[in-house]
Amino acid sequence: MPVLIGSGVAIGYGKFSWWRALLALVVALALQIGVNYSNDYSDGVRGSDEKRVGPVRLVAAGLAPPRQVLIAAFGCFFVAGVAGLVLAAVTSWWLLAVGVASVAAAWFYTGGPRPYGYIGLGEVFVFAFFGVIAVAGTAYVEMRSLSWLALIASVPAGLLACALLMINNLRDIRSDAQAGKRTLAVRLGDARSRIGYVWTLLTPFAVPAALAFYRPYSLIVLLALPLTQTPIRSVRAGASGPALIRALGQTGRVQLTFGIAFTIGLALHLPACSRLKSLKNCQEMCRMGGADPHKAVLSP
Repeated sequence: MPVLIGSGVAIGYGKFSWWRALLALVVALALQIGVNYSNDYSDGVRGSDEKRVGPVRLVAAGLAPPRQVLIAAFGCFFVAGVAGLVLAAVTSWWLLAVGVASVAAAWFYTGGPRPYGYIGLGEVFVFAFFGVIAVAGTAYVEMRSLSWLALIASVPAGLLACALLMINNLRDIRSDAQAGKRTLAVRLGDARSRIGYVWTLLTPFAVPAALAFYRPYSLIVLLALPLTQTPIRSVRAGASGPALIRALGQTGRVQLTFGIAFTIGLALHLPACSRLKSLKNCQEMCRMGGADPHKAVLSP
């Protein structure tokens, strides 16, 4: 979803690159899969998943040896690293630092001697890496420049990622507390975690509304708003256990629908000259009107 949104920003500026977008998608997916394997391994060897309420984990359930899960995690990080290296080579070498930080964040979520996911910082890092960095980074590698619009568009992406993590940790409050895993949900408690979930699920819709003057088609995201009703009703009613697993899936559908709609809304705002049949015609029209044809082509 964040890669889609970042690409939507690039399309809106008329600077979309399909192969760069594809590489950014490989990086994002490989990191996402890798952090799940890493989480499975680290929580499994620590014993944090022994009383797990959610879906089965490989290490905790004895379905795979810890070493194999660890190899799978680092295999995914390697794939992300290779794709990221190509993007850095054709864009800017400072992206290597972003790549190293992303892999480190994926591993130290539950890995290492002091995992930040165990002290309530999971949502902070998820917002940063699956929101700001994923969206703005995707737009940057396609446009080869930073964009204020990409930074703003990254906010709803990050908040929706936090909503997924919040409802996941809300489901596991009791088992996490017993295992010494002090997630944000454990720190906030059940009632305030439910309020936090609703806030992170609904606030993203305010961002496209605020952008409506610059990107009016971004209001298409309101089509996803009705999908929030069912998981919010379930969470506010005090759902727990399997009911929260269903709400997690419903939250994922909100995230995906929002992402697709927001991408379309951002992409539909094409530069005026890109709608003409050719660059030559555009430049000729600008000269007739006394405008700078280069600025007309490059500005949104």
